[in-house]
Amino acid sequence: MLIVRNKIIPFGRFVAINLFGVLFVKGPVKIDSRLLNHEAIHSAQMRELGYIFFYLIYFIEWIWRLFRPGNAYGQLSFEREAYQHQSDPDYLSSRPCFAQWRNSPRKVKSGM
Repeated sequence: MLIVRNKIIPFGRFVAINLFGVLFVKGPVKIDSRLLNHEAIHSAQMRELGYIFFYLIYFIEWIWRLFRPGNAYGQLSFEREAYQHQSDPDYLSSRPCFAQWRNSPRKVKSGM
């Protein structure tokens, strides 16, 4: 995964964002194995759905969840999968297709 360090992207409180398989990291933030695995899971989701459909579905789901109780970001199906499995280095080798929609609907804590 190509990693680009900069001071602009990502915006706000986030420290990293995966855009089309390129990881943008804010300044001197430490890139650990959990962060890389989290973003690699997003890359797998993108490849599976196609980049345009991934971002379209991600955005629509985020808008929909904004009008529901709780943290919209933390409840996104894509983020639930990535946070749930970010500490498992072997997860991607056994990840089932469309796993983002197979996860339990539990909330996860966002750490990025």
